[in-house]
Amino acid sequence: MLKIWGRISSINVRKAVWAAQEVGVAFERIDAGGKFGGTQTPEYLARNPNAMVPAIEDGEGAMQLTLFESNVIVRYLCARYSPGVLYPAALAQRFDAERWMDWQQTTMNPAGRDAFIQLIRTAPEQRDAQKIAASIAAMEPLLQLLDRHLANRPYLQGAQFGMADIPVACEVHRWWNLPAAAYQRPHYPHVERWFAAMLARPASRGVLDITIE
Repeated sequence: MLKIWGRISSINVRKAVWAAQEVGVAFERIDAGGKFGGTQTPEYLARNPNAMVPAIEDGEGAMQLTLFESNVIVRYLCARYSPGVLYPAALAQRFDAERWMDWQQTTMNPAGRDAFIQLIRTAPEQRDAQKIAASIAAMEPLLQLLDRHLANRPYLQGAQFGMADIPVACEVHRWWNLPAAAYQRPHYPHVERWFAAMLARPASRGVLDITIE
């Protein structure tokens, strides 16, 4: 059985869980990280020497694979359990998906991180308004870009839901659940239509319908 280590409050763990649910593989999730701890033990460090979540183990014996890095885990699960569907067979389609996954990790996530940390994980009296404002200013052009991209296609990769939709939707879920009193979100009609489709997917339950923390 596939094992996923990590707390569901982590955006990166949510990606792995959604991917596993989407491909239909049975899995066990073990709480780790944050208030659960456990990431500094020798056993866990052997799985992920970065002492972060998620980490996965899949398979048995000599065929067992251990992985860390959330977007790599999404790619692996889609490649192993949904080749040619969630994981595109054609190189052009595959690398189109890859670039959006990297964009989420290297561009979108850093842009939105400070606002999330300040508004969700920092006590009100300790929040840094400048960090929040800078994060919002960095994130809004990216949502505009995403909105333009989705104007002509139902999913990030085109006509079909694919692996790229998972990490980007997890990022949008976190951003759009910031407190309304602190952040008045502009209207992004194409992103909103796409995200509604993400919410409607049965495999996204327990991921996109939970409160961020």
